[in-house]
Parts: sequence; C-alpha cells; structure tokens
Amino acid sequence: MIRETIKVERNLENNPIAHLVQEASNYSSSIYIEVSNKSINAKSIMGMMTLNLKNGNELSVSADGVDEEAAMLGIKKFLIGK
Repeated sequence: MIRETIKVERNLENNPIAHLVQEASNYSSSIYIEVSNKSINAKSIMGMMTLNLKNGNELSVSADGVDEEAAMLGIKKFLIGK
C-alpha cells in the first residue's frame, strides 16, 4: 500500500468529479481519498461527490493492489492537472 498527500491544483468545476471516478476505475487497486478524516472509495461517484473537492484542497490518496503505483500516478496527474 502506498499513501501520498496531494494538493488539488486542477479546477474540478471544469473537470467533474465523474472524471476522477473514471480515472480511479481504470485500476484494479483499491483507491481511497481522505479529506478531514473522511475516507472515501475513489471509485464511488456518490461518495466522491460528498467530499466537495476544490482547487487548493489538500488530501491524502492511498492505493493498494497490483497496480498501485500506476493508480497513484494516474490520480495524482488528474488532481494536479499535469
């Protein structure tokens, strides 16, 4: 399992949270995003919507599974927009 703290640098109003869920769903690893002690499965659209992520938020991402490194990289690229 790997965990990383990431600061959201992407305007998620132009890139809906559904795209983040789609990105997470590309991987077989379990992926969780934690904000303010609230941990949500990144593959759950309803759960992710409750986080109300915005540019500038700092969050923790954890990935656990056979493709955890690729999953972490994909989620990180999405959130920082690079």
